[in-house]
Amino acid sequence: MPGRIFDGLKVIDCASYIAGPAAATVMSDFGAEVIKIEPPGAGDPYRSALLRPAGKGMHPNWMMDARNKKSLAIDLASDAGRAVLYRLVAGADVFVTNYPPPVRRKLRIGVEHLAPLNQRLIYASFTGYGESGPEADKPGFDSTVWWGRSGMMDLVRAGPDAIPARSLPGMGDHPSAMAMYGAIVTALYQREKTGKGGLVGSSLLANGLWANSCTVQAQLCGDTIAVQPPRHLAAGPTRNNYRCRDGRWIILTVVPTEDRWRKFATHVGDGALLSDPRFVTAADRDANAPAMIAELDRIFASKDFTEWTRILEANGLVFGYVARIEDVPNDRQAIASGALVPFEDDDLLTVSSPFWVEGQEKVRPRHAPSVGQHNEQVLREAGYAAEEIAALRTAGVIG
Repeated sequence: MPGRIFDGLKVIDCASYIAGPAAATVMSDFGAEVIKIEPPGAGDPYRSALLRPAGKGMHPNWMMDARNKKSLAIDLASDAGRAVLYRLVAGADVFVTNYPPPVRRKLRIGVEHLAPLNQRLIYASFTGYGESGPEADKPGFDSTVWWGRSGMMDLVRAGPDAIPARSLPGMGDHPSAMAMYGAIVTALYQREKTGKGGLVGSSLLANGLWANSCTVQAQLCGDTIAVQPPRHLAAGPTRNNYRCRDGRWIILTVVPTEDRWRKFATHVGDGALLSDPRFVTAADRDANAPAMIAELDRIFASKDFTEWTRILEANGLVFGYVARIEDVPNDRQAIASGALVPFEDDDLLTVSSPFWVEGQEKVRPRHAPSVGQHNEQVLREAGYAAEEIAALRTAGVIG
């Protein structure tokens, strides 16, 4: 097999939680060496925050986002700890951080501190709200910025009186990490042309607005935007979700053209919909959408999920289903397509990075490291002698 795309590339992950570190994880999938900088002791707080322990004695999200990495536990608040980081930066290709700007200034790890050490360095900066403006120094999480600030949290409510829905862990961070990855790779391509590194960045605010950009652009154009109506009042009955007899939910995405309507109505409900005078024309169906939803509720409640799946697939009708989270580990398509892959040394599955490159085999995921697991290896490779490493350990600089 040819070498992997990022073989020989050294990435320093000096970040926490998800969006920054996950971008480095994607690079590791394609061969990059990623050194995870953590504080001595408990390490990155993402190791334990709000999560329950899983296999290998680690938390499940940490296992996913820290796979393949080498952990170096150093005290960046000390001059000696910063000196270690500076030496690593001098030989690195990419430095990723999402520490808030005031923390970077306090620790002296901003681009102004690191770029002079290595003219080829790509400094990848991820923030909550962007690099400029009145909230540039403000910390944020994907729930407060990507989800809440972008308008999505408000707009997905099922009616104006419904309570805004809370986001799931990492729901905005992981898509945002892909933007950070894209910025880094773009900068690496620029470096191939110019020989010089540079500063790239992304933010939760920018990614949230991008994720919600269809609606945001409509608002920018002066359109009136309303929250989603309750399901029983949805404007498109053939683009709605319905509960089957066994409690499972089907999601329809049937474009309501006349030929597709006839096909749908013929195979769903034994043709009764075709003869219903309320649904003869497209205008009739629009005017009587709540009545059609009520009819479809009754029809879908007459058969189990597997039977509806067979009927809809056999007739080429576009649909999906609301997967329960316990369904996902046994999703044959997800496994066959490489979206879920096993770790290198056992059968435990993890979520792969969401793209592939022809001719490239991704690194088999290696389990996430313990705090400081690779201290000596990383420092030796950076040129530290055994007695220097011992002195750093005695001084508490490395943990």
